[in-house]
Amino acid sequence: MFRINLMPREDSFFTYFEEGAQNAVTTARKLKELIDTWENVPGKVAEIDELEHVGDTITHRVMRQLHTTFITPFDREDIALLAHSLDDITDFIQAAADAMLIYKVAKPSEAARKLADTIVQATEEVATAMPELRSRGGLKHLVTHCVEINRLENVADGIYRAAVGELFDNTSNIADIIKWREIYDHMETATDRCEDVANVLEGVALKNA
Repeated sequence: MFRINLMPREDSFFTYFEEGAQNAVTTARKLKELIDTWENVPGKVAEIDELEHVGDTITHRVMRQLHTTFITPFDREDIALLAHSLDDITDFIQAAADAMLIYKVAKPSEAARKLADTIVQATEEVATAMPELRSRGGLKHLVTHCVEINRLENVADGIYRAAVGELFDNTSNIADIIKWREIYDHMETATDRCEDVANVLEGVALKNA
C-alpha cells in the first residue's frame, strides 16, 4: 500500500554532523602541520582559530534546527550531545595551538608530534563513521569505527602519560613543565572528545539498528 509520510524527519542533521566531523579533521591536520613545520606559527594558529569558529557555527545550526524540528532522525539528547562533542574536538585542538603560541614554545616535542598524529587518525575515523548514520544498514558498521576510535584514544592516553612522566624526570624548569603539561592536556582531551563522539554513535547504533 502506498503511504504518505505526513511527519517527515529532518535529515539536515546528518549533513551538519558530517560537516562538523570534516572540520575536526581539517583542524587536526592544521595542528599537525603547525607542529611538523613550526613556521609562521601566528598565522597557522590564526587558521586553526578560524576553523574553531566554523565548528561553533555548525553547532549553532544543529541546535537551531533541533529547536524547530518536530520529528528528528534519532533521540534529541543524542543529537545535542553529538553536536557538542564534535565541537569540543576542535575546541581542544585550538586550545593546544593557542597555548603553544601564548607560551612562546621554542619547538614542539616528539610527544606533541605523536599526539598530533593520533588526533588526526582519530578525527579521520570519526569523519569516516559519520555518514553511516544516514541509513539503518550503515548503523551496523558504526561499532567497528567506534572500537577503532576508542583504541586511538588509548594510544593517546599512553603517549600523554609517558610525556608527562618524562617532563618531571628530565625537565628542571618548572615553567616548562607547566606549559607542556597544559598543552599535552589539551591534546589528549581532544582524543577524549573523539571517544565521546564514538560513545554517542555506538548508543545511536544500539538503539536504532
